[in-house]
Amino acid sequence: MQEEELNNLKFPIGTFEVPLVITNENILLWINQVETFPAKLIELTSGLSDEKKNWKYRPEGWSIKQVVHHCADSHINSFIRFKWTLTEDTPIIKAYDEAKWAELFDGSEDDLEGSIMLLKGLHAKWARLLRNLSEEELMRVFIHPEHGKRVSLKENIGIYAWHCEHHLAHIKQAISAKCSY
Repeated sequence: MQEEELNNLKFPIGTFEVPLVITNENILLWINQVETFPAKLIELTSGLSDEKKNWKYRPEGWSIKQVVHHCADSHINSFIRFKWTLTEDTPIIKAYDEAKWAELFDGSEDDLEGSIMLLKGLHAKWARLLRNLSEEELMRVFIHPEHGKRVSLKENIGIYAWHCEHHLAHIKQAISAKCSY
């Protein structure tokens, strides 16, 4: 498989591009994407057999079930990062090894219900929090320890809206590919 083809499978909606100016319209769209993610995820995954949950979106990529469990892990980490940033002065957030987390037992379970229930509750709570942030709160930043980058909450909403759409596209790819590579 060509590198470009593999990269297209890896990033089916492209990489996240931060707008030069993040508008209120951007933020409202992104919050809506965060809020509606669990319903879209349920629509894509309900009724999948255990065999289909093991389909992958690309060679050496994660299975559908690993993507779902990863989203639960990733999004709960992001929610905590929002809370730290709202309550601490420019915190250095905690990074985690998402690939290793995906290999843990709970990242490999065929039963998606626990992760989906977590995502439903988390995203409802998260969207309420995001809709009520002031402009000053949206400008608060955290520091990511892996690259030292300062990330505003405003930007991070966009990153996680993209993350939702990115992984929904992965699941659609896996369903279309119909294989475990």
